[in-house]
Amino acid sequence: MLAIFNIVFPIFSLVFLGWICRKRHILSAGAASELNRFVIYLGLPALLFDSMSRLTPADFANVRFIGVFAAGIAIVFLLTAWIRVRQKAATADVIIDSLGTSYANVGFIGIPLCYLAFGHDGLPPSVIAMVMTACLLFAVAIVLLETSLHAGASLGKTVSKVGRSLVRNPIMIAPVAGIAVALSGLSIPGGVQQLFKILGGAASPCALVSLGLFLAQPVRHGEGASVSLLVAFKLLLQPAVTAVLAYWVFPLPRLWADSAVLLAAMPIGTGPFMLAELYQREVAGMSRAILISTTLSLPTIALILAWISHH
Repeated sequence: MLAIFNIVFPIFSLVFLGWICRKRHILSAGAASELNRFVIYLGLPALLFDSMSRLTPADFANVRFIGVFAAGIAIVFLLTAWIRVRQKAATADVIIDSLGTSYANVGFIGIPLCYLAFGHDGLPPSVIAMVMTACLLFAVAIVLLETSLHAGASLGKTVSKVGRSLVRNPIMIAPVAGIAVALSGLSIPGGVQQLFKILGGAASPCALVSLGLFLAQPVRHGEGASVSLLVAFKLLLQPAVTAVLAYWVFPLPRLWADSAVLLAAMPIGTGPFMLAELYQREVAGMSRAILISTTLSLPTIALILAWISHH
């Protein structure tokens, strides 16, 4: 438990710093949006490009792991969407909430935890899971959001508008460019690599401080039910679904199955919050869901690690 807390502690600290800066008026209400825009347009694209450009074909050799982890994400995403549609939520809120229940904080918590639990052997599955979450799942959510925004136009115009939005979106361009560099075998100059590393390193801290700024705002009536759904589905349903798939439906090698379940049990990452703020949706609710899920993940992850050790 102490080891898990030590990994999660910097997250709480950065969120708290953002919260205290807003409460004491060190940073204004507009600072959260500006920090978030920095992450969306500079920090996260640099991180995604840097991560993708370093991948090798061997990183994606375990197709069954990719299928199992993707299926766990898809099942939880679609079930959340079905529930939120029945609750008559707005389309954009349906998409962002569905992203919230399936978007694990693999990069900030999952990778160090996998390393802690399995050593170097835990790095390949956690890197694959990070790419699937931060690149693939994030990209799917952006495509769905852009499509819903232009749904009133004709099919041709919708496709054209969505296409233009995606081509101009740095979060979509960066991983594709990174894959191109990885496949081409091009060597990036050291100075350029350092630039991407510095920018990418700022993404998570800025996103977490921005999260803290939003947490200082009052909660609107009616957000509690949505927050409960997000937290319960992320911490309980996704690891349970992934466990069934990894151990019984499509059995994986022990290490890969254990890694899949542990990574699926991570709390909600900052991705859904960034999109909620960018598209002006339920930002305060999502920020609270992330904080609560991160807090409650301390005992749930400890239980899963104990279960894995005796499995």
